[in-house]
Amino acid sequence: MDGEALISPEVLAHYAADAAREVEGVRRVVAGHLRRQSGVKVEVAETGVVVHVPVALEYGIPIAPVAREVQQRVRQYLKVMADVDPAAVEVVVAAVELDER
Repeated sequence: MDGEALISPEVLAHYAADAAREVEGVRRVVAGHLRRQSGVKVEVAETGVVVHVPVALEYGIPIAPVAREVQQRVRQYLKVMADVDPAAVEVVVAAVELDER
């Protein structure tokens, strides 16, 4: 078969959200404004795929190492699952939340 397979930005966003949730210290991926919409955004630009990942982190953990781990995990996940190597993975710490147990 000749041709090219295309993967929608929505599927890539879903993969990125799954990868971010696996990182220790990430409480959740912040949802979008619409119901059932992930807050993860994937842009296909001339320079490549750019992924924006808004996360809520656990209170008291160092932010920078967790954000770097999210970046690495998202890159690896997209490469394995979709053969996509993002030009950038931008992690936005949208909230820091206390553990209310």
